[in-house]
Amino acid sequence: MAKFSKDNSPANKQAKQLIEQHEKLVHTNDIKVISHVQRESNDWFLNTLMLENIDVPFKYKRKKLYRSLKDQRVNITYYPDNETIAGFTIEIMRIVRVKIS
Repeated sequence: MAKFSKDNSPANKQAKQLIEQHEKLVHTNDIKVISHVQRESNDWFLNTLMLENIDVPFKYKRKKLYRSLKDQRVNITYYPDNETIAGFTIEIMRIVRVKIS
């Protein structure tokens, strides 16, 4: 299980409101994206980010193709989740909000 701290309090008003309303949300500032993969599934683009020094994938969906975030620094708001693939349960993080720093 990955360990994340909630010590990064968001500077953005919208991110603060999200975290106050939903206890499970975590916010991380200025973290580097080392991999960004986008693949199409039905009408959605599934995005997977791998972040520096974290071995858990971060996932989100978009209706349109998004520009690559590889090597960018981002601020993200997310919550932990599990995904079952081929009978194995894998820990992932679901991104609620992503912004380039």
